[in-house]
Amino acid sequence: MTILIEPTATRVIHVRGHELPTGNFIGGQWIDLDETFQVTNPATGAIIGEVSNATGEHALAALDAANAAQAEWGGMDPRARARLLRGALDLMRDRARQFSDTMTAESGKPTGEAMSEFALSAGFFEWVTEQIAHVNGTYGVGSNPGYRVITSHHPIGPSLLVTPWNFPMLMGARKISAALAAGCTVIVKSAQQTPLTLTLLVKTLDDAGIPAGVVNLLHTTKSSGISSPLLNDRRLKKLSFTGSTGVGSRLLELAAKNVVNSSMELGGNAAFIVADDADIDLAVREAITCKFRNAGQACVAANRFILHSAIAEEFTEKFVAATKQLVVGDGYASDTFMGPLISADQRVRIHSLVQSAIADGADLLAGGTEINGPGNFYEPTVIRGVDRASRMACEELFGPVAVLHTVDSIAEAVDFANDTEFGLASYVFTRDISRAIRIGEQLHCGMVGINRGIMADPVAPFGGTGSSGLGREGGEHGIQEFLEPHYIALTIDEEAAN
Repeated sequence: MTILIEPTATRVIHVRGHELPTGNFIGGQWIDLDETFQVTNPATGAIIGEVSNATGEHALAALDAANAAQAEWGGMDPRARARLLRGALDLMRDRARQFSDTMTAESGKPTGEAMSEFALSAGFFEWVTEQIAHVNGTYGVGSNPGYRVITSHHPIGPSLLVTPWNFPMLMGARKISAALAAGCTVIVKSAQQTPLTLTLLVKTLDDAGIPAGVVNLLHTTKSSGISSPLLNDRRLKKLSFTGSTGVGSRLLELAAKNVVNSSMELGGNAAFIVADDADIDLAVREAITCKFRNAGQACVAANRFILHSAIAEEFTEKFVAATKQLVVGDGYASDTFMGPLISADQRVRIHSLVQSAIADGADLLAGGTEINGPGNFYEPTVIRGVDRASRMACEELFGPVAVLHTVDSIAEAVDFANDTEFGLASYVFTRDISRAIRIGEQLHCGMVGINRGIMADPVAPFGGTGSSGLGREGGEHGIQEFLEPHYIALTIDEEAAN
């Protein structure tokens, strides 16, 4: 059944002089709704504006549009798709400052961090434009005479992309670029806290000439009201979700009914191992970025700092000193290193965890205090002496709290690192490359950073194992997530050429 949603004159809001539509984007039209919800700046508490609040009816209308556009988009010549995405990339780069300003306004992250996120996001679009025309199949001889094995890859079809608030452009760009490159139409659900960055991204794709219905965008405060009707509709062929393990598990249950192909990028509990032969100054610099980037609100952020006893004191002294120098404040200020937490509830949760750990005997080495004033600010915090079985060591922190542990051997460090249900990322610091490889191979996770605290790259497969998810984003793997292998067994006459 086709649900008709009439386009309406679009309302707009302004972010630092930039104009953005506030509606949902369905079938090439911006649709304003009577019901709206507020978007606030977590650094100031100020209301940025209100966006339209979609329901299941709008989700199905978006699926109507995506399904109607699928055949043409999926059947388009690959180089034609690549040209359209290249044009979108160029326009995106023209709007780099607008993207940065919008991210800082609704997520609070510092401008420099927002610009880095923009650059990486654009890099994903650049990567897929280079790959679209090179998604090739194979041709081979069958295991028995008389036929040939021909394989190709076809777009999986209309896809639901669910994005988180912590990297509002990057997560959307990584999913959308791969899906469009593969020839899939998409329905993108923004995060309630950060809908405006994806609004700008989708508007840019539309302005660049991506056909109507290929990209659809929904904002909502009722995520289940969007996902449930879509996953119950057999026209939806793919689900790609980034978020918490708990929500991901529930979505997988919904997807099971129609056996919807699903990719999940979920929680983490990353170990940051510093060996006895590590370059301590390098480890400290990378630890600061790996822990406090985005106020620790990253699935790959280091949670457990596992320090060899031979270097534990030196690392701790230098790391604590560096942590105390970090400037916390409004993301638009030029000297800000770390912005706010996304919400007051998030700040309360982090402070509760820290206070509970201290009450249980942990040592507070830096921070540990909520910062007064407007905004959801919390001091960069370092603690040690936390029990390895405590919540602080077992849960994903998602905040600016570094927890230091000491071990007496690398074997103990590896055992501790692997003692978690999560398997997303780990980090290893050592001067011995052979040792680094051996340690890396023993860690049960999808990604290992050797002597570096950031790993995301358009050419690399991003994802984890265990409770950290299913599938990969980025690189060739990212595009393959939106393609189905198609096999033809071709009977031939082996004597035909004789």
